[in-house]
Amino acid sequence: MTQSHRLRRLARIVIIGVLTINYSVFINNCNANPGDTTWIQANNVQLNYYNNFDTAVAFPNASKTYRKILMYFTLGEYACPSGSTYCHQWDYTVTNYVMTHTDTIELSRFITPFATTGTPRFTAAWKQVYIYNVTDFYNLLQDSATIRILYSGYSGGFTANVKFAFIEGVPERNVYGVTPLWKGAYNYGNSADPISNHLPTLPATAPANTQTSELKLTVTGHGSDNTTQCCEFASHNYSVTLNNSVLASKAVWRDDCGFNELYPQGGTWIYNRGGWCPGDYVYVNTHPLTGITASSSYSLGLGLDTYTTTGNYGDYDIEGHVFYYGNCNHVLDASLEDIISPNNFADHFRENPSGINPVVHVRNSGSSVINSIVFNYFVQDSVPNQYTWNGALPSMRDTDITLDPLNSLMYMSMSGGTGVHSFVAQIISVNGTVDEDTTNNNFRSSFMVAPTWPTTFVVDMFTNNEGVSGVGTNPCETNWQITDMYGNILVSRTNASISTSYKDTVTLPAGAFYNLTIADGSCDGLQWWANSGTGITAGTFEIKKLGNVVIPMNGYNYSGTYNNDFGCGFSQYFTTGGSLTGIHNITPKDNSITMMAYPNPAQDNVTVTISGIESATGQFELIDGLGRSVLIQKANGIINTINLNGMLNGIYTITYRDAQVPQIQTRMIIAK
Repeated sequence: MTQSHRLRRLARIVIIGVLTINYSVFINNCNANPGDTTWIQANNVQLNYYNNFDTAVAFPNASKTYRKILMYFTLGEYACPSGSTYCHQWDYTVTNYVMTHTDTIELSRFITPFATTGTPRFTAAWKQVYIYNVTDFYNLLQDSATIRILYSGYSGGFTANVKFAFIEGVPERNVYGVTPLWKGAYNYGNSADPISNHLPTLPATAPANTQTSELKLTVTGHGSDNTTQCCEFASHNYSVTLNNSVLASKAVWRDDCGFNELYPQGGTWIYNRGGWCPGDYVYVNTHPLTGITASSSYSLGLGLDTYTTTGNYGDYDIEGHVFYYGNCNHVLDASLEDIISPNNFADHFRENPSGINPVVHVRNSGSSVINSIVFNYFVQDSVPNQYTWNGALPSMRDTDITLDPLNSLMYMSMSGGTGVHSFVAQIISVNGTVDEDTTNNNFRSSFMVAPTWPTTFVVDMFTNNEGVSGVGTNPCETNWQITDMYGNILVSRTNASISTSYKDTVTLPAGAFYNLTIADGSCDGLQWWANSGTGITAGTFEIKKLGNVVIPMNGYNYSGTYNNDFGCGFSQYFTTGGSLTGIHNITPKDNSITMMAYPNPAQDNVTVTISGIESATGQFELIDGLGRSVLIQKANGIINTINLNGMLNGIYTITYRDAQVPQIQTRMIIAK
């Protein structure tokens, strides 16, 4: 997945999906300690037909402040009655509202997936959790209110369970008011009743203590006309005006549905659409209102491209609010919002099982620009690695940060590690000092290690008949490659012919880490049910052991054939099994500082030498095959002896670091 796609996906602030529900894990991931989070149960219903599903809720009163308020919407499915049509097999809009005595305001929106029974992801126990940061709605989530789920589905089959987590602390900013604006679903293209009739320019006044203001706008296109299949399958633009001047314009379109984390689905999940993708969150677009501060009077307008059609009409579903904020409550505050990898959460399905470089998502929750962040990160019960990020992260902005390689992830995989493990990331300092809010500096994830494949296997691909220049032309638009952990391409299949079988036998060195990626130019994979009417034939892609046994991918026990329906592509990290022989130096190739250990294999002692520096005064660390630190020893010059008494046979990593050498490493075997 590209960095730009990941950032767009994470712009929703808090996005965590899981396959099984464990609210104690959620608490850990939200950085809350036991006792400072209040859980509120809201709706728990079956979504059996188009309807409003309302639940009265008693929220906390206003006696406490909350750092975050998170809404957890758990979507599941129930057994369809006999004779049901399209039961939990269609993409329907789910809109969630808070209803007070005076207001009905949309909290969030998502689209149900094509959860077709028999598709590998959609078992009877399937769950998907949609998590929304609804902290800005705190003034409405107090005392008694009603939570409404509007299910826009003409068949049933889904279940909905809604909970709220109120996490005590100081929010990023205080919210002093919310002004509802446009709300509704309106036909588009009807010259007799243009959509502009329903989107008037609206006056508003900011509260007296306002420092900044933001318009948050949700627009999605649905239905299909006879001209361009608008509004679901046609892109149009909206424009926002502030005091009659254009403030912002944006296309109502999602061009990344083929990267959907919830795949494969049973229907047209790969098709890009009018601001949404099946099974995914609907993004909220934020537009700062420059100059709208305390007691400002102003007007806002909303318009869409001029467009007319006849016959059927699609519609745009619109909800907009203006939020009024005080100043940031912290000057310097980095918030660790998420761990992208390693992580088992379903919303990071494409990124996991991961490689050896953890990826975290960070937000600047303070008013100052963040120029550096120091992280500690580690697998549970191992010695932390440290990484310093340098850059420029403006106030109220988010970014993904890729950390340095973590040896324990490599050796847990290479030693055949199984089960679920725990990964921890921590913010240690920001801009060279401790930031003001340490309650959002820790994050924990559960993960499975990358699988171990044999050193020799077969990449078995039968290409479909889609070429780069169209159906029936060469070369094929689908390519694959295998790289090492530094991104060097080791083997690949590019410019293949269409409708052709390729069985490439690949042999890789034992005991190393690799990444297999496959990419498809049209973002429709190799085999997809709706292609039958387009003249596109099906292809297949499988990894097999010698002997024609399929190796499951993505760490899940699927047959392997689901990987033919992968949309734009996917990535699979893996290690190779077999015994290590001799010294395998895993220091990057362009590093002039190297380390050697001998004898190898070793029994009672091992000598470690460092080349490329004049002196060594740091420390060595010995890490076993499960990623556990088993010995730390201070260096005494560039030649050192490490006593191995009490160490078990196996594969070990020796690392060295000091002020001038962030980290170098080599591998060895203990064989007594």
